[in-house]
Amino acid sequence: MMKKQSVNEFVYPGVRNGKQLSDASLGKALVTAGGGQFTVHGFRSAFRDWATDVAHAPREIAEAALAHAVGDAVERSYARSDALERRRTLMQEWADFLLPHGH
Repeated sequence: MMKKQSVNEFVYPGVRNGKQLSDASLGKALVTAGGGQFTVHGFRSAFRDWATDVAHAPREIAEAALAHAVGDAVERSYARSDALERRRTLMQEWADFLLPHGH
């Protein structure tokens, strides 16, 4: 019988159930991978600039991809969609930008 894979809302889940991987742990992983001159915030900032300047993604989709709250409390109360498919498309475009096919 196959073990059911747990689903988590985080791209980088932490070791504690239901918690994200900490910035410190992500930073340590960057250093371990040889990217000590980079920061976690720098990766997020680079994505946000790319989403606007290159992908021309709508603000709300780019912000949702970064897990940022968009709009005021009233606007958020009416925003029922998580725009998952649009965010998935944007993240695939980002992956293709970072590592083009054939390289």
